[in-house]
Amino acid sequence: MPLLPDTARRHREPELMDSPSLPAESNRSALSGLARINAVSRSGSTIWSALRRRLGSPDRTIRVLDIACGGGDIARSLRRRARRAGVDLRVDGCDRSETAVGLARNCSGGAPALFFRLDAIAEPLPEGYDAMISNLFLHHLSTTNASILLGKMSTAAPVVVVTDLIRGSFGYATALIGTRVLSRSRVVHTDGPRSVRAAFTIDEVRRLAESAGLERARIRSVFPFRWRLDWGCA
Repeated sequence: MPLLPDTARRHREPELMDSPSLPAESNRSALSGLARINAVSRSGSTIWSALRRRLGSPDRTIRVLDIACGGGDIARSLRRRARRAGVDLRVDGCDRSETAVGLARNCSGGAPALFFRLDAIAEPLPEGYDAMISNLFLHHLSTTNASILLGKMSTAAPVVVVTDLIRGSFGYATALIGTRVLSRSRVVHTDGPRSVRAAFTIDEVRRLAESAGLERARIRSVFPFRWRLDWGCA
């Protein structure tokens, strides 16, 4: 494979983290590496700014569900930012991986949060949340399933915020280098560049949102080589 492969079209290749045979310790190491990458990429800040814009600061607890939450680092980041802003925020999380759910629970620090196993494509999403969020998950899905997930999220909650990678040569090069700088996990080193090749462009995300019925969704590029979609009550 050339150093910078063609990124004009999506190229989906199985990621090591998606394998049920991945040892739990390798999975936990990869999730820790992803948490560092999310921190450097300011993913929590990106999602938080969209949530504040869409939800404001109501005089009650705001309940958010993180779809494919991994080790729960985004949930923890959002809670820290909410405390500093004086907002009463509860962030629960779900993931298909029992290992991820277990890590999220262990790292919750006693916060009032619920982490549970759920296949967000095959199973119904729970209701009663003010917002549904997801970070770095859509690129794992087929175009059809990505549209299905967006539709399910918008049906289950009045606000949706999704962030993911932008497919492109610069993003690929950044993933190739950045994963090795920020993590010693072989899984992260392998999956990072694969994720970029499987990611959607902003135009493709716009079409996904339209097909899922998310009218007037706001889609923009954010640092570093990522996009953010936010939709719902403003």
